[in-house]
Amino acid sequence: METHRRLDADLDALRDRVLLLGGETETALQRAMYALVARDSAAAQQVLRDDDDIDRLEVEIDRLCIDVLALRQPTARDLRFVISVAKITPILERIADHACNIARVALDLNDEPQLNSPVELPRMAEHAATMLRAALDAFTAADAAQARAIIERDDVIDEMYDRIFHDLINLMMTTPETTARAARLLFVVKHIERIGDYVTDICELTVYMTEAEFIKHSN
Repeated sequence: METHRRLDADLDALRDRVLLLGGETETALQRAMYALVARDSAAAQQVLRDDDDIDRLEVEIDRLCIDVLALRQPTARDLRFVISVAKITPILERIADHACNIARVALDLNDEPQLNSPVELPRMAEHAATMLRAALDAFTAADAAQARAIIERDDVIDEMYDRIFHDLINLMMTTPETTARAARLLFVVKHIERIGDYVTDICELTVYMTEAEFIKHSN
């Protein structure tokens, strides 16, 4: 009985740390996009500073996973939960890295004349952030059906990516003096598109954890 109580406490601690990491990651993405749209260099610098905290959380969760596997020897669903956490943690860290890259673009562009970016760019980022929040909720609730539904929402990200990509290419062709700045925004759009892909990975792990089924999302 004592062993089960300790296992449950460790699993709760893991769940709490993952949610904290997810919240920090979501904040980083939203703050980076704010820095880009509002030309707020202080916000961009804050994203870069906070990335150290995200890295520390990743290491802490890794250690907790190892401890649970070594000391508690979970079986069946609890084991799938720990494995899923171990895989989700680096995914969240990579999403935070993309947010840092967006913040760096903001710092670069803030030193140059303002470029009228595609109106869909902030909406694309907000859609990705909303998907991330929903994916973490589905993981916490062990809701495989919700996770599958979120995967389908990645199509919206892909459609926005195509439209914004073409808009930026057209901008570069019609106003060559904007080429360098528009090219930086192309990288931002790609970062957001990759974040959408990472969210689908989290959802696939939720399905695995809940149903013991491996699924592969087809873009």
